Amino acid sequence: MQELGRKLTWAEKSSLALRRHHPELKDVWGDVESGIPIVVPERAEQPAGLKVTLLPFQRESLFWMRKQEQGIWHGGMLADEMGMGKTIQMISLFVSDLKRPNLVVAPTVAIMQWRNEINTHTEGMKVLVWHGASRVNNPKELEKYDVVLTTYAVMESCFRKQQNGFKRKGLIVKEPSPLHQIQWNRIILDEAHNIKERQTNTAKASFELQSNYKWCLSGTPLQNRVGELYSLVRFLGGDPFSFYFCKKCDCKSLHWKFTDKKNCDDCGHSPMQHTCFWNNEILTPIQKHGIEGPGRIAFKKLRILLDRMMLRRTKIQRADDLDLPPRMVIVRRDYFSPEEKELYLSLFSDAKRQFSTYVDHGTVLNNYSNIFSLLTRMRQMACHPDLVLRSKTNGTQFLGSDEAGEATICRLCSDIAEDAIQAKCRHIFDRECMRQYLSTAGDMTPDCPICHIALTIDLEAPALELEANVPSARQGILGRLNIETWRSSSKIEALVEELSNLRLQDNTTKSIVFSQFVNFLDLIAFRLQKAGFSICRLEGTMSPQARDATIQHFMKNVGVTVFLVSLKAGGVALNLTEASRVYLMDSWWNPAAKAMDRIHRLGQYRPVQAIKLIVEDSIESRIIQLQEKKSAMVDATLSTDDSAMGRLTPEDLGFLFRVCPLFLDVLDFADL
Repeated sequence: MQELGRKLTWAEKSSLALRRHHPELKDVWGDVESGIPIVVPERAEQPAGLKVTLLPFQRESLFWMRKQEQGIWHGGMLADEMGMGKTIQMISLFVSDLKRPNLVVAPTVAIMQWRNEINTHTEGMKVLVWHGASRVNNPKELEKYDVVLTTYAVMESCFRKQQNGFKRKGLIVKEPSPLHQIQWNRIILDEAHNIKERQTNTAKASFELQSNYKWCLSGTPLQNRVGELYSLVRFLGGDPFSFYFCKKCDCKSLHWKFTDKKNCDDCGHSPMQHTCFWNNEILTPIQKHGIEGPGRIAFKKLRILLDRMMLRRTKIQRADDLDLPPRMVIVRRDYFSPEEKELYLSLFSDAKRQFSTYVDHGTVLNNYSNIFSLLTRMRQMACHPDLVLRSKTNGTQFLGSDEAGEATICRLCSDIAEDAIQAKCRHIFDRECMRQYLSTAGDMTPDCPICHIALTIDLEAPALELEANVPSARQGILGRLNIETWRSSSKIEALVEELSNLRLQDNTTKSIVFSQFVNFLDLIAFRLQKAGFSICRLEGTMSPQARDATIQHFMKNVGVTVFLVSLKAGGVALNLTEASRVYLMDSWWNPAAKAMDRIHRLGQYRPVQAIKLIVEDSIESRIIQLQEKKSAMVDATLSTDDSAMGRLTPEDLGFLFRVCPLFLDVLDFADL
């Protein structure tokens, strides 16, 4: 203590207590640093069975992956930036070691892409897409394939039926999970950040899979908080980093074992005496101290670990190998019309007044659900007033017979719930909206945004299967509007202007339009079709086969020049290199949702532009600045930078609600 010149922190006191009963932890970081060498990538030989020629940096990763499998981790994280060919790099590893079976777990939209790439670039590999109600359940049959492709939802469903069972004729029946009965050769989690929340059923299902080697693929292994890396380390089997330790005895477990919530099932000591090594050594110091003192030490520890588990290259670092065309990000700034400005100002003043009340009463942390809803309404108002004024906010969740065919409504954004899940209190939300909502709440357990009881919801539960959720029957917001008198918005007209000018320059250039709000895509589609554009759409309710067919239709038809994509459905695992323009219609909380990387990737030969459409003097301009803050946090953790940022804090919320310059002469608010 005298050497430190300060009092020991709680985490440091816990570390001392742990070392008394767990001597292997005494110098664990020194042991890792000195005992586990960092694999320096060299160029491997081109695999004989691979039809595509690997780029130099891809041959380096093949060498690195082989070495990692021979080392203590038996795998690792391949975290190359999006668009650098992580899929083909992993296929090259399959080809270089033809042992079967291998399991790939990926988002639904990526399954068919994996199948297509394996069939295109290999000879004779047997691939099974294990998805849908007719899938075989005999593990012996699955073992006959070189690669089995499935989704996170299917993996979670199988695990849940095995652990908790399901009702059949009034009885609870447990069904063994075929995925969990097999000793796989390799397991690959594509877009591995899907397991970032350690308490979800999906994360738990992935932890219980058995294999010789394990890999995490993600261009964004860290999206919001350092704590999200825990699940990836846990999946890879990092010992002791993933374990819970008792400070009173030598009890050690990968699981939190407190059946009665009072005493450890193994040693009998209380929960207060048990701590997760990751939390104690890395997460807690960074959360509490940032980059100062104990936080800086924790960052150094994290770097020691990641340097030995993760390989990450960026497009800028490997520009010579990739030979990608130039890319440009353009921020187009437009202004509200007088009518839009009046509506936004009214909404903003109400929201600001409500937020100020929370600040005055010191209840900001207790009102995340209300604040999230306020911010979402302001984002929607900046897109088109009808998204707020014509939203479906009644309490029934479904429309009556007069509007049959309308889809399920998310109670957070009042938009279509493309991937609907239900909380224990029976309120329905879109999975991605709820994921964002929980990420803003950080480590708190927030209330339900509707009934405000403690929120209990499984982010990885299967989507609700409701006839009303069939997209072909959905009328959407257009069914609630008078089309004859409907007026466009400043932002939609800005998009029409951009696309019209592009069409005059080259009528074969293809564009992708991204939005989080499906109702907004409905309005955009209506306006673009009136302007003579041929469009197609990708939505979250589509099956893997329907998604693949839609993508192929866009890629192969010259006349289809605009692809409307829901960020919830197509923000990850899409390869759309036929397009060379991306239009981002609304600001996304998470900067990791880099839509431009859907087109700026291997196979792209045209210069790429991403145009962000921003309405000045709205909440959007502040969200852009918060995105930059989050990006700095990601860069700090995944690079050697010694600075980091946390989750959406009360200070961040205050920043969002500060008055914009346009309103200074109208509203006299003090900065929060």
